[in-house]
Amino acid sequence: MKLYKGKISILMPAYNEGDRIYDNLLKSCEVFRKFRFPFEILAIDDGSSDNTKDEIKRAGSCRSEIKLIENKTNLGKGFALKNGFLNATGNIIVFLDSDLEINPFQVGDLLKAMRDSDSEIAIGSKRHSKSNINYPFSRKILSTGYYIMIRLLFNLPVKDTQSGIKAYRRDVLDKVFPKILCKKYAFDVEILANAVRNGYKIVEVPIKVVFSRKNNMGRIKIKDIADIWIDTLAIWYRMKLIKYYD
Repeated sequence: MKLYKGKISILMPAYNEGDRIYDNLLKSCEVFRKFRFPFEILAIDDGSSDNTKDEIKRAGSCRSEIKLIENKTNLGKGFALKNGFLNATGNIIVFLDSDLEINPFQVGDLLKAMRDSDSEIAIGSKRHSKSNINYPFSRKILSTGYYIMIRLLFNLPVKDTQSGIKAYRRDVLDKVFPKILCKKYAFDVEILANAVRNGYKIVEVPIKVVFSRKNNMGRIKIKDIADIWIDTLAIWYRMKLIKYYD
């Protein structure tokens, strides 16, 4: 039995990843070719100030499945993924972080879980009991705190909204994307909260994560932490108080 029906679009946002994006895109392409399904990789340059765009173009010249989507200015991961989706042609849409801390072969695990559980959404979960996580302690503390916040505000049936690998049936995103406002890190929460609100089923899948950044917090700064909490509270306000998503 196949893992999918139709074409897969893999969206890989990138910001100042010029030193690794070429190799990562080629590696991802080789992995997906082994899966033997029709696919495209949309690498979204989110206004990088380095040579990320040129390196994506170089990868695309080597592999026809790799395509550049460009944001002229840096507007955040959420906006990059939304722009990628607007250019995607697949029946299943995959979000995959371009740093490859999560190996692309794990996309197959998500597709299998979607099929076997008859779910519209599959998300990799760092908090799954079978996950293998090589993550700094400080990141684990942040993850736990944010999970508690999400649980209290939205009562979502998932333990990890922020992992860098997710798969959606296209009709889910067609339904929820038009009202998504978050441009940065709370983007995933806004999508998942609205998907659950619309009755879509989510399955969580164990993943392996290998932390590759030089410092314990990666690119996350204090301001980023504050922004995600503020944006998350704004989602709650829109959903619970002013009924914006109705």
